[in-house]
Amino acid sequence: MAKNNLGSNFDEFLEEEGVFDEVTAIAVKRVIAFQISEKMSADSLSKSEMARRMQTSRSALDRLLDPSNPAVTLQTLQSAASALGGRLTVKLDFIR
Repeated sequence: MAKNNLGSNFDEFLEEEGVFDEVTAIAVKRVIAFQISEKMSADSLSKSEMARRMQTSRSALDRLLDPSNPAVTLQTLQSAASALGGRLTVKLDFIR
């Protein structure tokens, strides 16, 4: 017996509520902060050492690692990726 979905999908719901972009930005930032924190932990890298490698302050690193703060620059992300031996890749999808 096939199940029929009632109503819209979650993305459509968020769009109808006018919060899709905000919620998406926060979710992406939380994933990025988690990935950076996990890599720092795996590499036994302190916040002080990470900030030194990024050539930034501890407070700037704390803002990057704060999952509730969606404001982050591409330069900061690039610095973090390089400091951890990674590479930043940015992709835009135009699906709407």
